Amino acid sequence: MIHKRKLFAGFAAILVVQSFAGKVFSATPTAKPVLIGLDAEFEYQGSTSAEAIRHGIQIAIDEINKAGGVLQGRPLKLMEKANRSLPARSANNIKEFAATPDLVAVFCGRFSPTVLEMLPLIHQLGLPLMNPWSAADGIIDHSFSPNYVFRLSMKDSWAANAMLANLSSRNLKNVGLLMLNTSWGRSTVSAAQKYQKGKSKVNLIGTQWINWDDDEASMLNKVKQLRDAGAQALLLTANAGEAATLVKGMLKLPAAERLPVVSHWGVTGGKLPDMVGPDFYKLDFRVVQTYTFIGQKSLKAATVISAHNARDGGTSARSILSPVGVAHAYDLTHILARAIQLAGSTDRAKIRDALEKVRNYDGLIKKYAAPFTVKRHEALSESDVFLARYSPLDGALEKLP
Repeated sequence: MIHKRKLFAGFAAILVVQSFAGKVFSATPTAKPVLIGLDAEFEYQGSTSAEAIRHGIQIAIDEINKAGGVLQGRPLKLMEKANRSLPARSANNIKEFAATPDLVAVFCGRFSPTVLEMLPLIHQLGLPLMNPWSAADGIIDHSFSPNYVFRLSMKDSWAANAMLANLSSRNLKNVGLLMLNTSWGRSTVSAAQKYQKGKSKVNLIGTQWINWDDDEASMLNKVKQLRDAGAQALLLTANAGEAATLVKGMLKLPAAERLPVVSHWGVTGGKLPDMVGPDFYKLDFRVVQTYTFIGQKSLKAATVISAHNARDGGTSARSILSPVGVAHAYDLTHILARAIQLAGSTDRAKIRDALEKVRNYDGLIKKYAAPFTVKRHEALSESDVFLARYSPLDGALEKLP
């Protein structure tokens, strides 16, 4: 039972509440903070994902601190560094975080290739890595032991399964793969090929590799090659910038030559409809997601929406950009706080072990009986994945029936 709070005026106020571990303690803003790092793609042109992750972490931190903090009253505090999706910059950031006293874990951003390159360093330094977005299977499925990476997000194999199942359900069984030429794209191709082997109704007719600097002519040439090979639809792995180039090019084609697109969620890390313009909605474009704030009725969702809009100047659930980044980071921060309490210290190895022991967290996205275990470092599951579309009303991502 949560004890009644006694509030005193000013910043020296002391809150008497129940801790996550069940012990009563006092919290004060002057206590030494416990630090959480965020190494993400801030300053990457057109990206909204790093900011979304920051919002989710900070909203959760504010709630935790108001409830008494961690470790007998110490507040959580966020430190952030920009990597611009550059592995060398990310490596420097990770090393600086690791050298920071009382920093217990680092959150990563959206770009799987950057995160994959950091895995050896993360494990060498013994620094827990909390993943609220990047989806490459290999970020979790690797040979490092013990595993210091914990993901509350999608994985490419789930995304590929959902995208191909959606196309098959619409009788679009001849699928062309348009993949970003990175480890993320290669991971998605591998997952799609595994899906095809078990699903005879899906035919992967070929793969075209796209680059960050491809122009419309290059994109259309690759689409044409897939269409000429028999593709009825495209499975896309791209970020918002590459997707915008693709869509602008396809909109210049006659309507009968525009292929439906089902996309991985990297495109939601930017303002894709705004980058294309109102004609965007003339194309059949769907994207995988794991959460939407739209239509959520829970008190927790309402609280997070209100807090996000207060921070971001938004007006409703529909105005939240990169919503999965917000939701994933929010739940993951609360889980981390519970692990800190279980560990009873800022020792990173103990916190890593404690993350596998957190139980019964009633989160924003769902109820987590055991977010992580010794054998499973994925907090979500394939059943959490769904298809969404950008609403012509306002560009918000809406869950498809």
